[in-house]
Amino acid sequence: MYRYNEVDARIVGERVAQFRDQTRRFLAGELSEEEFRPLRLMNGLYIQRHAPMLRVAIPYGHFSSHQMRKLAHIARTYDKGYAHFTTRQNVQFNWPALENVPDILAELADVEMHAIQTSGNCVRNTTTDAFAGVAADELLDPRPWCEIIRQWSTLHPEFAYLPRKFKIAVSGSLEDRAATWVHDIGLQVVRNADGEVGFRVLVGGGLGRTPVIGEQVREFLPGEHLLTYLDAVLRVYNRFGRRDNKYKARIKILVKAMTVEGFAAKVEDEWQHLKDGAATLRAQDIAHFASFFTAPAYEVLPPHPVELTAAMDAQPAFVRWLERNTRAHRQPGYRAVVLSLKKTGVPPGDITAEQMDAVAGMAERFGFGEIRAAHEQNLILPDVREQDLFALWTLAREWGFATPNIGLLTDMICCPGGDFCGLANAKSIPVAEAIQRRFDDLDYLHDLGEIDCNLSGCINACGHHHIGHIGILGVDKNGEEWYQITLGGSQGNLASLGKVIGPSFAQADIPEVFEKILGVYIARRQAGERFIETVRRIGLVPFKESVYAQHH
Repeated sequence: MYRYNEVDARIVGERVAQFRDQTRRFLAGELSEEEFRPLRLMNGLYIQRHAPMLRVAIPYGHFSSHQMRKLAHIARTYDKGYAHFTTRQNVQFNWPALENVPDILAELADVEMHAIQTSGNCVRNTTTDAFAGVAADELLDPRPWCEIIRQWSTLHPEFAYLPRKFKIAVSGSLEDRAATWVHDIGLQVVRNADGEVGFRVLVGGGLGRTPVIGEQVREFLPGEHLLTYLDAVLRVYNRFGRRDNKYKARIKILVKAMTVEGFAAKVEDEWQHLKDGAATLRAQDIAHFASFFTAPAYEVLPPHPVELTAAMDAQPAFVRWLERNTRAHRQPGYRAVVLSLKKTGVPPGDITAEQMDAVAGMAERFGFGEIRAAHEQNLILPDVREQDLFALWTLAREWGFATPNIGLLTDMICCPGGDFCGLANAKSIPVAEAIQRRFDDLDYLHDLGEIDCNLSGCINACGHHHIGHIGILGVDKNGEEWYQITLGGSQGNLASLGKVIGPSFAQADIPEVFEKILGVYIARRQAGERFIETVRRIGLVPFKESVYAQHH
């Protein structure tokens, strides 16, 4: 893991002191609401429906058991005893008192954490594959590159006031698990014919009001030119992006307006002034950042240890969990384990302070004290010995982390929605819970197979509904909450946007609508065909006919 140096610590410490003074002045009436707003947003503080919300950065979703314990302490001391993991691999506290926020930021600084650039029109938290560094299909560990981007983008004076927020994702594996196609910039690690490492650069993806799949602007960018090229992209955006209309301010709108060829030409033009300049990465720079992400002290272990095979023979439920909630590891004798935050009745991504402490303990007992936050709102223990999997499963069950539903219908991505968010048109958490309760039969879920269900409470699409195989969007109809259904979205290598199937539904009807959609899939699927494959093959009409036949 990356560790702060003296400069990092000083910058974060100074920011805490600065914000403490700004908060004091605001509470004393010396700063107006309007003057304080940009200052609080620079420190990740939003004013939500009921209370302030503090968003804490977890760079590329990577943190330690020590940091997790601090988050638990903050939840217990300054909040209502829980926190929420987001689709940006960050963590949010929903109920801090404004006067306590400087103290919270000071506590975070003690463990090398902060809330800088988790809000505002700047480069937000760079995200990556939650299995980075351990995935069996990895070409190259993307985390050193994420750290390079993080250091370049944090407090970058030129990009502090972009036309709109800006999100970058990096993928280093054969399968894109970082949703690079729907980010402002998506970087995919590739090797060219000479074996040199570089990036395929995608620009202009995004969800929200106008969902767009990104476009390739460069097939191969040599690694040493990463920052100068990113500078060029952001300069073009900063110069030509719209500032007159926030709904048309994202880079995706600019790329569409200029055409991808026109945009790429402008970037190449700008890059000529920057290429080989001061921000060019030398081999020793890359090596320096890579040195923070060395493999832990793995043991040489035999595959399929007796502890594992014996437990598999004795416990069918354990076998099901192994299949769904663990992943192949590049090191023989180890697995990566997903701790599900999708237990029925719990808002997706929510976790109590006690559970956070428990996860920290598991990370130390069964790994090397490392934890990952996935954009699917689950947590990952990246390095678990196969011989320890049964003991971990037993403990995870006690703490509510062992629901064997990863990748299945009830492993939903869901924003906080109208229960918390001032922007939401509709509640999302009760809808997620209604679906989880209706489809609580694990045998049925496993028979349905992989289905990504994503739910957003408004058009801003924090729940990534556009790229769910089944997407749900909360809409306002004359002051009432209704829900639109989309089908056919997906993330990964074949990223696609879902299409709306027809008029929206009342909240109470959603579970029944799902029954009908899934009924069509079961009736029409071919052997071994996943839900998304059936949708792509037969189209939306059979689903529409079934859903709306008796509905109207």
